Amino acid sequence: MELVPVHNVDTVRRFLEVPAFINKNNDDWIRPLDKDIKEVFDSEKNKLFKRKDNECKQWVLEDQGKDIGRVAAFVNKKYRNPGDDQPTGGIGFFDCIDNQKAADFILDHCKKWLRERGMEAMDGPINFGERDRWWGLLVDGFHEPLYGMNYNPPYYQKLFENYGFKSFFHQYCYALYVNAELQSKLYDRHAKFAKDPNYRCEHIDKKKLEKYATDFCTVYNKAWAGHGGNKTMGIRQAKMLFKSMKPVIDERIVWFIYHKEEPIGFWLNLPDLNQWFKYLNGKFGLWQKLHFLWLKKTKKNKRFVGIVFGVVPEFQKTGADAFLMIEGAKALRKGNLYDEFEMEWIGDFNPTMINLAKSIGTHRSRKLTTYRYLFDRNKEFKRHPTIG
Repeated sequence: MELVPVHNVDTVRRFLEVPAFINKNNDDWIRPLDKDIKEVFDSEKNKLFKRKDNECKQWVLEDQGKDIGRVAAFVNKKYRNPGDDQPTGGIGFFDCIDNQKAADFILDHCKKWLRERGMEAMDGPINFGERDRWWGLLVDGFHEPLYGMNYNPPYYQKLFENYGFKSFFHQYCYALYVNAELQSKLYDRHAKFAKDPNYRCEHIDKKKLEKYATDFCTVYNKAWAGHGGNKTMGIRQAKMLFKSMKPVIDERIVWFIYHKEEPIGFWLNLPDLNQWFKYLNGKFGLWQKLHFLWLKKTKKNKRFVGIVFGVVPEFQKTGADAFLMIEGAKALRKGNLYDEFEMEWIGDFNPTMINLAKSIGTHRSRKLTTYRYLFDRNKEFKRHPTIG
């Protein structure tokens, strides 16, 4: 066996094809867009490369002329979790045949590479980028993945745990059928706000996208800035965010709540792009873009994804969240827009958000795990501490 560094057009192609080989008989696997994977490793598009002491390397595992695995390892000097007391590197984009020897060969190489760069542990599979994509190993819920979500065969869990990885934290997704009856307490809270003319909810209008971007910025900075290391968002940044989402935004599933015309909360959802991308086989050239536009117009997307939900602190625990949610749900049902709602993952270290998800009657749809491997095998292993 040999790990071949990814360094040219041919090895990039091989890196992209490995998961297609691994999942060739799996109808639930949806090939990610090649361009999305390439962007992670593009120094012009991934801002993490701007820091000179950050580093990333990709390999393809070859055996007897056949590619049977792949992996990426990376050092991100800003990567740190609460309670960490050692520098920790990352591995991701791991794929391998069902062979422990092959998996160990890959992981041993990553460990050596990270050790040489001063790391004392490795987390994986994670992304060389934000946590909203390619984060965690799927261990339960082996059905079509959401856009930007890892998918792998069940035996990967055995490969990681046999090597010595331990669960650093679990990641739970929660889902709800649109026509499912919501809990009665939500309707009671909704009724209280529906009678008060000072409150109103509305879905966005794409013609006024800059206005809603500004409202989003206002709520975000009140609800999240300064908490858990989150930075303040500028209006320009918010406008750029909404502009980037515009091609895929369904204005009927992005909702805001106002009190005396001031924004106090939002519920931002997007269609699950994988429900369209699964027909493109990872490609997104001119023909695929035209095909994508045709699919958007002619093929109903059955699932939408909750990206972020929040209410400013002074209106939390008042029932404003229920008012926002019920107003959105009423519109969804009336228009027969989608069949299923699914939330992006919530870490098991965040019981407050997990309880919120459960409180509206969701069921757990998936479980992923972020694993950690300490290079010093005698050091005490600590899981991600609870927050909130």
